[in-house]
Amino acid sequence: MAASRKVSSFRLPPLPTVSELIKLYNLRAEKQLSQNFLLDLRLTDKIVRQAGSLKDAHVCEVGPGPGGLTRSILTAGAADVLVVEKDSRFIPGLKLLSEAAPGRLRIVHGDILTYRMDQGFPANISKPWEEDPPDLHIIGNLPFSVSTPLIIQWLENVANRTGPFTYGRAPLTLTFQKEVAERLTASTGSKQRSRLSIMAQYLCTVHNRFTIPGRAFVPKPEVDVEVVHFTPLVQPQIQQPFKLVEKVVRNIFQFRRKHCHKGVEKLFPEARRAELTWEMMQKADVDPILRPTELTIPQFRALTDAYAHLCAHEPGLFTYEFREELRLKHLGKNKSAAADGFMDPLSVTAQSVPQPY
Repeated sequence: MAASRKVSSFRLPPLPTVSELIKLYNLRAEKQLSQNFLLDLRLTDKIVRQAGSLKDAHVCEVGPGPGGLTRSILTAGAADVLVVEKDSRFIPGLKLLSEAAPGRLRIVHGDILTYRMDQGFPANISKPWEEDPPDLHIIGNLPFSVSTPLIIQWLENVANRTGPFTYGRAPLTLTFQKEVAERLTASTGSKQRSRLSIMAQYLCTVHNRFTIPGRAFVPKPEVDVEVVHFTPLVQPQIQQPFKLVEKVVRNIFQFRRKHCHKGVEKLFPEARRAELTWEMMQKADVDPILRPTELTIPQFRALTDAYAHLCAHEPGLFTYEFREELRLKHLGKNKSAAADGFMDPLSVTAQSVPQPY
């Protein structure tokens, strides 16, 4: 674990360019890992500037790859940079950078989804949640395949003040494919509004900073990329456990084109569905014929508070899952059909398939 230190000079000694490192180590982006290299240091510098001042700061960079963004972070004056890289092919190039910035760059060969970031930095950088954010920044040009599960994991960490947020309200500056970024920042009523919008915005201020055209990456992805900045809120806009909020929002958005009461209905077992749906909508005082995209965060707060109230009186409600009930019902139907020598070809539609964010 690195101790806090001051950086007197931000200039790195002469190094091979990122393009030269790629050739030197015979690196190429792996399509199955959704890797795309950003080689233009003017763009990596611009990403880093969105994080604010990094002078003498602690930084965790996610998936540094060949190290283009890492160079910009070091040049910006960060005193302690922890990079977490899963792909062993990039470790030799990162070690070159570490040698060029002695004592400032630490390399973890591991998976950011399982890495214990709460143990990665000195405890003395922590700030009380109610105060300004700590001098710790999370920055990353994320592979498309990991970006959504990772931000959901971090949002849960924000809600529980765990992981990197044990140090306080650490800000995040991350890249996402344009479609995901638009969902993260979508306002009430927009066609991009989704459960990802609600989950991000009830916990953080979320801003879309700028667009990086796909042609800036090697290889060129089929979509443009957006840089998004998050700062955890002192008080989340919904004061309920993350899992409860996620369940309510997920159920409502599974019928995004229908009236919101359709999703609320699926929170409850069939035998009491109509009764409990009516009670929840009445208690929340939300118009049941609003579409999910039209609901504001205060309305989601009212709905989650009403659902929490019902669960407190009937604890078994929270463990109920409509899709699991549907799956078991069709499983029983298929067993009966198999016993009669007939299998319903449409039964596959009843499988429990996670809904996309």
